[in-house]
Amino acid sequence: MRLFGPLYDRVLSWAAHPHAERYLGALSFAESSFFPIPPDVMLAPMCLADRARAWRFATITTITSLVGGVAGYAIGYLALEAIEPWLHDMGYWAAYLKGRAWFDEWGIWAVFVAGFSPIPYKIFTISAGAAALNLPGFVIASLIGRGARFFLVAALIVAGGERMATALPKYVERIGWAVVVLAIMIAAFVMQMD
Repeated sequence: MRLFGPLYDRVLSWAAHPHAERYLGALSFAESSFFPIPPDVMLAPMCLADRARAWRFATITTITSLVGGVAGYAIGYLALEAIEPWLHDMGYWAAYLKGRAWFDEWGIWAVFVAGFSPIPYKIFTISAGAAALNLPGFVIASLIGRGARFFLVAALIVAGGERMATALPKYVERIGWAVVVLAIMIAAFVMQMD
């Protein structure tokens, strides 16, 4: 089943749009607080389309993700009861509870790990707010974790250069399905820990 190739082509066309940076920032902000699609799906093709601006794209993604993370923190701190049904409906409740448990055990380190990992970051931002985690510590851990992730994506694209630009379309289906399998394995692992 060919699913990721057409999506890759579409995102690559968005990357060339005159307002692509705004879209990247909006996606990054939304993903940190409520939206399910990670900004990497737009960041990587944008870096590939214009490698000279890859660091700018990574900076935009990091800053808007951080601002979105603070919004997620505010949602958890101020409105957890209001969004609890949404967390249940979207299947995030178990992950939310796991995030809370991780905060109890590891504190700020859980934010750093979540910022860098493929685990839905919004769960940790909302959980951090609900747990009233130290806000300055949350911001610093988010900045380091998210920045490391997005700058790593940009660095890999820049380092890969033309070879990556020609190879990625050939392997995008395999990579896409591998990411899906990895996400399922992580979700299963997290559920086993309950």
